[in-house]
Amino acid sequence: MDTYSNFAELYANESDKNSFRISVCKRDASLAAIIAPHGGGIEPGTSEIVLAIAADDLSYALFEGTKIKENRTLHITSTNFDEPQCCNLIQKHNYIIAIHGESSNKKIIYLGGRDNNLGGYIKSSLEANGFIVTKHHNPNLQGKSNSNICNSGLSGMGVQLELSNGLRKTFFKSLTAEGRSKPAETVYDFSRAIREGLYAANIIN
Repeated sequence: MDTYSNFAELYANESDKNSFRISVCKRDASLAAIIAPHGGGIEPGTSEIVLAIAADDLSYALFEGTKIKENRTLHITSTNFDEPQCCNLIQKHNYIIAIHGESSNKKIIYLGGRDNNLGGYIKSSLEANGFIVTKHHNPNLQGKSNSNICNSGLSGMGVQLELSNGLRKTFFKSLTAEGRSKPAETVYDFSRAIREGLYAANIIN
């Protein structure tokens, strides 16, 4: 259960505005936006993964929890996520890829979202690079709702990737703030696989 039902409620109740950070970067030639609506300490590792995928040519948006503890209180579920700066960026792109953190200890990626075509390219690329990809058993983690933030781009369809806790742990020294500053080669393997999927789909050159 989320503490807040939308961003306005979060903003009104979080007296310390330094408890969260919003980072948005629009790159004019980018057809895709890579997003982490639960970044920072909310779903640890997702911000760093987004930045690795975006590199220097793709647009991105991050909403990050920056509290010392209890960042989970800043989680706004994807169907309610409406932070204005992030949403404004998303609504200017045809292709959206949302990176989330899932809680299980398996080393696995759960593929969701309404863009089955792009999702297929990404799944094939991830699997070719040795990653395990499947659909989550929980419908709430499948990203199919029209109101899900990943489906809020120009096409009305996006891709949602839920990365398990076990997998994200292999991407960094640890999932603490300090540990995430020390990435492992695995995070670059993952980001390259995503970009290879985007290349195959003719979204990047």
